[in-house]
Amino acid sequence: MNGKIFIVGIGPGDYNKMTLEAINVLKESDIIIGYTVYVDLLKPVFPDKVFDTTPMRHEIERCRLCFNHALEGKTVSLVCSGDAGVYGMASPMFQLKNENKEYSDVELTVIPGVTAATSGSAVLGAPLNHDFCAISLSDLLTPWEIIEKRLRCAIEGDFAIAIYNPSSHKRPDYLKKACRIMLDSGADKNRACGFVENIDRENTKATACTLGELVDKEVNMFTTVFIGNSKTEIAFSNNNEPILITKRGYQT
Repeated sequence: MNGKIFIVGIGPGDYNKMTLEAINVLKESDIIIGYTVYVDLLKPVFPDKVFDTTPMRHEIERCRLCFNHALEGKTVSLVCSGDAGVYGMASPMFQLKNENKEYSDVELTVIPGVTAATSGSAVLGAPLNHDFCAISLSDLLTPWEIIEKRLRCAIEGDFAIAIYNPSSHKRPDYLKKACRIMLDSGADKNRACGFVENIDRENTKATACTLGELVDKEVNMFTTVFIGNSKTEIAFSNNNEPILITKRGYQT
């Protein structure tokens, strides 16, 4: 009998930010598979589990590894940071199943998790509290021309924006490029923005700034950037930490 595969969003990786469903599924699994960094976050929490990993850019190999274990009758959890259906591994898993007859009887179940847009937003206050969109700046799988079009359209529609993958070693200037595109598309240089590094992990760091200031900020691949809409404001918490407030429209 074939096993089954759970595609599990583990949120930021902190045990307290995982859903109860995700925790229970991981406890029930025979093997937990994922990208090395995410698996290392789970090993201290599930010390008795069997783990297997593949490095970055070996995503399809990782998916096939899950199916191979399931075909042996095992219950498998494929873990993703954040939510498995938001820039995660849910899509390639279903794609592989549909394209390979030998996988057709393996049951796939997606377990949702807390994505970086919502966990990072919580750190910064309320930057996404009205209509918003999520855009990744990684052009590894998406042509830059399409990313640029999406940025322009988001500004034209006055959306708040959660920006994933704003930078990497090979893309150190992509956030700067994105900011200039948004400014050229009509965004005011004083538009409220912010970013959170290492969300809910060790050394979490949050910063609020204007779009004009964001152009010159340096961020890493573990950072999520938030662009407010035209009405978003920068305020301060009780601890005098800067926060972003995107108003819903309620009269107070």
